[in-house]
Amino acid sequence: MGVDDVLLDDKAKRMRDLLSSFYSPSTTPNASSRFATLDTINTTTFDADQYMNLLVQKSNLEGLLQRHVDMAAEIKNLDTDLQMLVYENYNKFVSATDAIKRMKNNIVGMETNMEQLLEKIMSVQSRSDGVNTSLFEKREHIEKLHRTRNLLRKVQFIYDLPARLAKCIKSEAYADAVKYYIGAMPIFKIYGDSSFQDCKRASEEAVATIIKALQGKVFSDSESIQARAEAVMLLKQLDFLVNNLKVQLFEKLEQFLVDLHLEFKEIRNASSDLGGISVSISSSAHEASIHEFAEAVRAYQVIFPDSEQQLFRLAKDLATKHFEATKQQIKKQLSSADLVAVLRVIWTDVLLMDEVLPEAGLRDFTFEAAHDAIKQYVAGRFSHLLLDISGTLVKVHDNQKGVIEEECPLQAALEISKKALVQGSMDALLDTRRLLDENLEVLSRLTDLIIEWVREGFQDFFRNLNDQFLVLSGKKYSANQDLTFGEGTQGDKVLPELVLLLAQLSVFIEQNAITRITEEIFSFSGGGTRGYETSPAFIPAEICRIFRSAGEELLQHYISLKTQKILIVLKKRFTTPNWVKHKEPREVHMFVDLLLQELDTILNEVKQILPEGLHPKHRRTDSNGSATSSRSNPLRDDRLVRSNTQKARSQLLESHLAKLFKQKMEIFTKVEHAQESVITTIIKLFLKSLQEFVRLQTFNRSGFQQIQLDIHFLKTTLKHTAEDEAAIAFLLDEVTVAAAERCLDPIPLEHAILDRLTQAKLAKNSEQSSTSY
Repeated sequence: MGVDDVLLDDKAKRMRDLLSSFYSPSTTPNASSRFATLDTINTTTFDADQYMNLLVQKSNLEGLLQRHVDMAAEIKNLDTDLQMLVYENYNKFVSATDAIKRMKNNIVGMETNMEQLLEKIMSVQSRSDGVNTSLFEKREHIEKLHRTRNLLRKVQFIYDLPARLAKCIKSEAYADAVKYYIGAMPIFKIYGDSSFQDCKRASEEAVATIIKALQGKVFSDSESIQARAEAVMLLKQLDFLVNNLKVQLFEKLEQFLVDLHLEFKEIRNASSDLGGISVSISSSAHEASIHEFAEAVRAYQVIFPDSEQQLFRLAKDLATKHFEATKQQIKKQLSSADLVAVLRVIWTDVLLMDEVLPEAGLRDFTFEAAHDAIKQYVAGRFSHLLLDISGTLVKVHDNQKGVIEEECPLQAALEISKKALVQGSMDALLDTRRLLDENLEVLSRLTDLIIEWVREGFQDFFRNLNDQFLVLSGKKYSANQDLTFGEGTQGDKVLPELVLLLAQLSVFIEQNAITRITEEIFSFSGGGTRGYETSPAFIPAEICRIFRSAGEELLQHYISLKTQKILIVLKKRFTTPNWVKHKEPREVHMFVDLLLQELDTILNEVKQILPEGLHPKHRRTDSNGSATSSRSNPLRDDRLVRSNTQKARSQLLESHLAKLFKQKMEIFTKVEHAQESVITTIIKLFLKSLQEFVRLQTFNRSGFQQIQLDIHFLKTTLKHTAEDEAAIAFLLDEVTVAAAERCLDPIPLEHAILDRLTQAKLAKNSEQSSTSY
């Protein structure tokens, strides 16, 4: 807690103590307290002498002075608080006094007015009693004659009732017949079994006929709503149980709804077959059906006014079933034109039902259902787009497995993937734009949400697409990857060339696709204040960062896969022979051909997809790793000759360590999406691995010379392939030196012999190439 909080707590505590001391009875302090402390000054048992003694014992002079200052400030604060307390109580007493004075002034004169009012009331009451007394006898006689007259009329009405009912049945005046019969019911209940027995029996037979006629009116669709409602009301007056009629009519409405839904489904399917023409959806048959259903609901509402909740549920079921059918079609990739046509029909039906049941809240219910359906449509649109891209990549995968033969399969696959991505995104925007261009209320209210869903859809689409890339490249495992991409994406079955394609496609997405799609989204949302810059739903910078990282990761993965394949050749080469008993070299070993063949495959792949580098190759004369700093010089050859002695080995090691500190050659640089950069990196990696394999072996003189010959041939063949020629030459020299260090008798071959064997190998390769063509 801060200092201010502590001061507020102290002040509140002092105020409570003041109020307690003012309103509560004081207690006698315990003078015998033997354990007084410095904190007991605020208690009722405070002893001043003990407090002073304890304060003097525990505090020095400076502490006493400080305590004096603090106590003086506390006393001053207490005086101020007490003054404020007294002033506030004084104000309350003054306000109460003023209120009492106002009440006293308002009551003055009220007693006189009340006495006058009482006198007038007594006068009115006395006059009323006089009038009642004078008219009492005449009123009694008149009422007696009136009762007699009414009784005679009722008796005559009972005798005439069967004839009246027959006339009403003949003229279908059922309302009058029911009214007459209900009027005679009290007399029939009392005298129906004695004096009016025949009249009662004839009347009941007529009423039975009336009930049958009214039931027929209720179930007759040709009757008007008012006539059917009046029939139900008359049946209720006759104590006829209409619950069965209510249930039967409602079941009839539900069956009508089922039939209407099926008919709508057929019409919508027909519209889909015709290419989404809205005219076929809004056919006259459907309009007639929905109007008939609305009239039936209106009649039911009038007939049974207490059935509103059932009708509300029935109306919502109509919209629900429409949207359920629509969602099923959305899952099958419904076009935007068909969706708009279906929504138009649904909205027309809703407006018609809303006129019949305005309190059902059917519009709001429909907006919520349309909200879910359109959101599902937008999400489904991007899901289908993702499936289309995945399908394209599956074709690329099959192509690389040999299913399809093309001259430049990777280049064609890259262009197809780019087109599928960009065109699919544009089509998705175009479809959703059609939703916004339609003049339909249910869509107009969802405009902003549709724009947000599109942005979120693109954000999620690119994230999922990145995940798909990682799954396809084997960098990430997905539970359903087998169903999506087949068996060629797991573990060692990953195709390196497909990984290279994904890497370049990631670069295209970052550098081109995102920019174009962002511009289209900005135009799609109107380019106003709700542009993509202010919306967190779609963040182009994040997507670019994701695919920039993915492109680098996939390119490194491609290099790693290709390097691993080369390492298999190197491992087999160095673990198979016995290097201590190696024979004298006669020609370049065939493993060099395998390495060069693999490099040619890599070069062919990268040339199809990757662009050429913008930087010139690093020649040995342009680099710190120049001929003067290389280990391939006469001094090194002399050192190799003397390396069979321990002294020569020590000098070689010292020289090698010295060069590590003197030479500033950057071997491994950042890999760029360029042909030369990828090839050079792979060559550097496999040369570095070659050096490590050499360091793990022990060579005789012939084994060392074989390594020397192979490296000399690689120098000749790789100098025009790699981008950084100086670094490649340096690494090749490192392999030779490592072999010399691990050799029992490191006497190198003469340069003339190396050149002759190299030229022979080149001639042989050239002859084989011409023969194969």
